Amino acid sequence: MSKSLISTKANFGTLPVFLTAISTILGAVMFLRFGFSVGSVGFLGTLAIIFIGHLVTIPTALALAEIATNQKVEGGGEYFIISRSFGINIGAAIGITLYLSQAISVAFYVIAFGEAFEAIKPWVAETFGYELYDNRLFTIPALLLLIWLMVTKGADLGMKALYIVVAILAISLVLFFFGSTSYSEVFDSSLLFKKAASNKDFFYVFAIIFPAFTGMTAGVGLSGDLKDPKKSIPYGTLSATIIGMVIYVFIALKLISSASPEDLVNDQLIMSKIALWGPIIPIGLAAATISSALGSLMVAPRTLQAIGGDGVFPNSKLNYWLSRSTSKNNEPRNATILTSFIALFFVLMGDVNAVAEIISMFFMVTYGSLCLISFMQHFAADPSYRPSFKSKWYFSLLGAVMCVFLMFKINTTYAFSALILMTLIYFYITIKSNTEKGMATIFQSVIYQFSRTMQVFLQKAEKEKVLESWRPGVLCLSKDSFERYGAFEMMKWISYRYGFGSFIHFEKGYFSKESKLIAENKLNKLIKKASESNSNVFLQTIISPSNTAAIVQAIQQPAISGQANNMMLFEYKRGENEWLSTIIDNYSLLKTANYDLCILDSSDKGFGFKKDIHVWIRKQDYENANLMILLSYIILGHPDWKKGKIKIFATFPKESMAIEEKNLIDLTASGRLPISPNNIRVLPLDHDKSSKDLINEYSADADLTLIGFHEAALKAENSIEIFGGYSIGNILFVNTLKSKFIK
Repeated sequence: MSKSLISTKANFGTLPVFLTAISTILGAVMFLRFGFSVGSVGFLGTLAIIFIGHLVTIPTALALAEIATNQKVEGGGEYFIISRSFGINIGAAIGITLYLSQAISVAFYVIAFGEAFEAIKPWVAETFGYELYDNRLFTIPALLLLIWLMVTKGADLGMKALYIVVAILAISLVLFFFGSTSYSEVFDSSLLFKKAASNKDFFYVFAIIFPAFTGMTAGVGLSGDLKDPKKSIPYGTLSATIIGMVIYVFIALKLISSASPEDLVNDQLIMSKIALWGPIIPIGLAAATISSALGSLMVAPRTLQAIGGDGVFPNSKLNYWLSRSTSKNNEPRNATILTSFIALFFVLMGDVNAVAEIISMFFMVTYGSLCLISFMQHFAADPSYRPSFKSKWYFSLLGAVMCVFLMFKINTTYAFSALILMTLIYFYITIKSNTEKGMATIFQSVIYQFSRTMQVFLQKAEKEKVLESWRPGVLCLSKDSFERYGAFEMMKWISYRYGFGSFIHFEKGYFSKESKLIAENKLNKLIKKASESNSNVFLQTIISPSNTAAIVQAIQQPAISGQANNMMLFEYKRGENEWLSTIIDNYSLLKTANYDLCILDSSDKGFGFKKDIHVWIRKQDYENANLMILLSYIILGHPDWKKGKIKIFATFPKESMAIEEKNLIDLTASGRLPISPNNIRVLPLDHDKSSKDLINEYSADADLTLIGFHEAALKAENSIEIFGGYSIGNILFVNTLKSKFIK
């Protein structure tokens, strides 16, 4: 943010914030359209509009007050808050649409100002014989006068004028409430609860009336000119919102009891016929619209100045020109000039209703963003987020949801248009400007807190003991993470959908600053690889001088899913037995941890074309059968194996072959496993051929072969030989402590 955006003469207190907000809330819509609402949907319908509208405005005011008391809100007000919370790119996309809505608001209020002259048109025609058809005779000179005042005198004069018009506004309301009509003398109070007979849709009326409740954030645009924004913004904004809501309820009650529904709908200046002195209403309308126009004309240029100060626009000269201000009192003169041209264009259009709907859409986006920031910060629990005023998360969530809901209820086309426009601006700024990206920090904090909460919940929850609920929670310890990717790919396949995996790179050595830096660099490389391969594996590193110590450290790692780890995966290169010997020597540690064990034997063939998975079931390791079948099914679920199939080979004595084959077919069918009976083959035990010979013969072209082994074999003197003697592709050796159940 440019230093020029921080006023060197910040001398405004809470009152300007309140007056700017209340004069915008009690503005043009109140005088011109509120009677139409009461006449169209009745008193109760109008109360519903007030209530629903404030389900947006009150949460937004609370969120705004919270955010403003956490940080110094500099020039730009709402834009500063959004951009510093969501990041410059997203903040600028919202900020530019926010600025446009503020600039168009100037035109909206000036056009409404012209409606105040409807009361004198008959008098002019009767006195001078000249009919005034076009209100632009009044609106264009009024806008030019406002522009001249803001460019030459700045916000100081604007605030002085604001005091005067707010005083007139207050007088007009007092005289309105003290007025009476012949209708009020015979009014039946039971009509308060009568449904209005109108063909107007509720949300159509809501769309027209909602801008009456907006404006509570108008005073935030003066943040750079406030002595104490952390005090002035919450007090001024909240008081204006609540007082405005109460006044609207009493205005609705006064209108329904003072005029018939027909008069309320057809006479947009019906309040002048109710007031104690009729002319005060057009005067009050003029005062309200001018004050709102003044407020918007003070706020919009400051938003644009802040956007330029952040260097959002691709042209550096344009950014510099917009961010410049007068050296005397920090007035955004250049931004005011550009805003004036935009306002003049829409004043020439002259259509109040069309302009009002556009404004509503963009303000809804802004309010929703503010509520979303407050909601996410609550769950992010960022230590740097320490607001002295705190809203409740459910208020902020309600405000954000209501904004989205009402946007599409008011005008679906405009809602989509507003969202598409912001999306296009976001991508344009991302491509053309060297600005910071998105809301990653706050979003990551939310994810961290959510993850922590879920982990604690799962830890406290009663653990399922039954074997039917088994799914793999795998730890993989690899010291050759960058020499061979077989173990990483295996973890990727297991963790794709059904299982959970943590891949741990083992950096052998003593812990030091240098070894820690090396481990971190390798972890970053693994994370990059995981991102490129769309892996769901959690990545870690371990530094240890000893293989055994590394294994001990690994098996004590907490599970990242909340489910306890239940399996260990190791990998070694065929023919290099040093790491394999370490695994065998430390089998007792894995047994103590109650872990199943998988050892990947990586061959030069690798995983081939990823089409055939062979599962070998031998008599001596029958307990491993179900685990091998389940693992093959889980691996086959990854898109890398979308053309793959599972084949089961079993070796049994000739006399039991038929029974065992039927058992395997029944097992796969009852377990709903995608294994065709044609892919189940039972082979007779042949004294002339060993099981290794059969595997080498039938699985020579397999891309992955699963073979079981049992604890007793590891205790033999030549235990390492059980893993040798194969001339096929990659092999996954599997050992389970308890037989798994396939239901």
